[in-house]
Amino acid sequence: MQINFTKMNGAGNDFVLIDNRERKIKLTPEQAVRICDRHRGVGADGVMLLVPPTGKADWAWDFYNADGSEAEMCGNGARCFARYVERTAGVKGELTFETKAGIITAKIHGDRVTINLTSPKDLRLNETVPLSVGKTEIHSLNTGVPHAVLFVPDADKAMVSSVGPEVRRHAHFAPKGTNVNFVQLKGGNTIRVRTFERGVEGETLACGTGVSASAMISARLHGLKSPVKVHVQGGDVLEVGFQEKNGEFSNVTLCGPADFVFDGQIRL
Repeated sequence: MQINFTKMNGAGNDFVLIDNRERKIKLTPEQAVRICDRHRGVGADGVMLLVPPTGKADWAWDFYNADGSEAEMCGNGARCFARYVERTAGVKGELTFETKAGIITAKIHGDRVTINLTSPKDLRLNETVPLSVGKTEIHSLNTGVPHAVLFVPDADKAMVSSVGPEVRRHAHFAPKGTNVNFVQLKGGNTIRVRTFERGVEGETLACGTGVSASAMISARLHGLKSPVKVHVQGGDVLEVGFQEKNGEFSNVTLCGPADFVFDGQIRL
């Protein structure tokens, strides 16, 4: 079966998008892995299929990580998905779509998109976790998917490739594991973040839900104010907005680029 696809990226976090509104495509986890393979496929951090909604929103997606697992939510992917729907279905301005994490609203302004994130939950601060490098202070927050946050003095020197997978699979975050963010305070309301992503099983150039968790935890622990500017590994700057009242975060938004790369066909 030969299908059409569109390759996109949000701040370097790249995706393959497929129109499956007619539900003719039955994508298997193995096929998703092949599509995401950077040597034998298109190459991507994930695959998104545009599918009919259940009635709760305008649109819906099926989202597969690069390892074939299904993802609850992806901030950079959500921005790309919104622009893809805009181009594919002729939608303008604003739209809503269903994810496993809840309903997402997207506002499109040129090549940048602002999305709302579902209300964060499970905030845990100042937990000491034993790692191979010694006992480490880790904070965590679920922004649609679980995220761990470690503050580091220099993101360039952070041990993302070694400590990242250790934290991602640590018993402390069992059974599903967690994404892992290494955060450097840059002064003012600015941070730098590098992320080891669960499902990709490696560092990505950006992670939208990760920078959002990092921004809110930085606000709570280090007094940063909304909006927080976040420099990601790919060189882009994302902006995280939020409100905090009585110790609870709400109205979380993520703004950043969503770019088309190319269109193509692949045989499944």
